[in-house]
Amino acid sequence: MDNHKTEIKTIEKFEFFDVTADVGFRAHGKDLEEAFQNAAQAMFEVMTDTSQIKPTIKREVKVESEDKKALLYDWLSELLFLHDYEGLVFSKFSINITSTGKGSFQLKGTIWGEEFHQETHEVRDEVKAVTFHLMEINEDKQACTLQVILDT
Repeated sequence: MDNHKTEIKTIEKFEFFDVTADVGFRAHGKDLEEAFQNAAQAMFEVMTDTSQIKPTIKREVKVESEDKKALLYDWLSELLFLHDYEGLVFSKFSINITSTGKGSFQLKGTIWGEEFHQETHEVRDEVKAVTFHLMEINEDKQACTLQVILDT
C-alpha cells in the first residue's frame, strides 16, 4: 500500500502589488474560471469592502473575445460598465469559459451584488479602466494566476 498522503494546498484568491499611479493585482485559482472570478472580486475590492456587499441583485453576463487576455480585459470591463452605469457592486461570481472552436473564447456567467451607497459601503479607489499593460495569464494543470493593472 502507498502511505503517501496527498497534500492539499489552499491558494490565496488575490494579492495586490505596487504600480505607480495605478493598482495591480494577481488573482489566483485552481483553474482559469476560478482565477477570473477572483480577478473580479479583486477589482471590486479596490473600490469597496466586498464582504459588505449583499448578493441581492443578479445579472447575466456574456462576453466573447479573440484570446484569453482579451477575454479577461472584456470580462472586467463589462463588470466596470455595470458599476459605472447601473451603480452596482458585485461580490459573487459564477462563470463558465469555453473555446468557440474558432480560436476565440466565450465567457457566460451569473453575478450577484447590490447598489452601491456611500452611506453603507466603504469608499475606496475609483477604478477608471482595465488595462492590457503588463497583463499576464499563467496556467498549468494545477493552478492559474492572472496579473492585471487597473487605471485608478
